[in-house]
Amino acid sequence: MYGCGMDNADVRSRLTVLAAQRGASLAQLSALIDRNSSYLQQFVRKGSPRKLEEGDRRRLAEFFGVTESELGGPEEKNVTVGRIQRADWVDVPRLALGASAGPGAFPAGEGPIGAFRFAARWLRGQGLDPAMLSAIAVAGDSMEPTLRDGDEILVDKTPRPLRDGIHVVRLDEALLVKRVELLRGGHVALASDNPAYRTIEVPMGEIGVVGRVVWKSGRL
Repeated sequence: MYGCGMDNADVRSRLTVLAAQRGASLAQLSALIDRNSSYLQQFVRKGSPRKLEEGDRRRLAEFFGVTESELGGPEEKNVTVGRIQRADWVDVPRLALGASAGPGAFPAGEGPIGAFRFAARWLRGQGLDPAMLSAIAVAGDSMEPTLRDGDEILVDKTPRPLRDGIHVVRLDEALLVKRVELLRGGHVALASDNPAYRTIEVPMGEIGVVGRVVWKSGRL
């Protein structure tokens, strides 16, 4: 158990381990807490700042799903309650890329920049495995009115046979969110809900299916 007496070197080591487990770079985590890209790298490698500020520590702990004590904060009095809360809620990573609902987006990186928190019971009721989920933003208007520019979508990456529905796919390295329809002869149609956009028909082997869109969140 990590407590308020935890050495700063141990905190830096723990942060490095948590980042590696989550697949997040220190630069991405720095952006998560609204710091410059080298902030946490300086903290880990040079010990500057000497310790994490309270607000930064809280946001990182929420992102990793750990207690603040593991990042140098005070020991939590009711550890049991904290464990129950973490068991009841699941943080799904929000990726730093957009699925284009337009001409196509070219992702530069796929490290997490934050997380959406879902009730574990709700995810189980939907038949979803939290380990296979990620959240990304929609860019463009080709899927309107179903999906609008800026909507956040939950993508289920569980391997399974492809079926008709809205999916995130890769086509020529572009990341697209489209309504996929299976066609005869090993082809698929990538259709837009916005009638202003034409349907794309390609051989199945030319696309990579990232996952099925199972939930959306957006502004009213």
